[in-house]
Amino acid sequence: MNWFAIFAIYALFWVISAFIALPFGLQTPDESGEVLVKGQADSAPSNFRPGRVALRATILSAVLFGLYYANYVEGWVTMESLIRLGR
Repeated sequence: MNWFAIFAIYALFWVISAFIALPFGLQTPDESGEVLVKGQADSAPSNFRPGRVALRATILSAVLFGLYYANYVEGWVTMESLIRLGR
């Protein structure tokens, strides 16, 4: 596997991980006791921290990519095993 492929696959894992980590730890103004600003949606988060989301996404994507790459090198799950599992 070349470096460009490694980077592209890791970037895909990072984006997916960011969407997975996005809703964790957020509170609405109702939950945090803050007053809504005029025009603000009731469901808008009041404590959004993009740095924390990026850190969580980086850690999760590193773990997932590590598992993916280990499977690529070791061949734990192959196409043949998936076909046999479907039968």
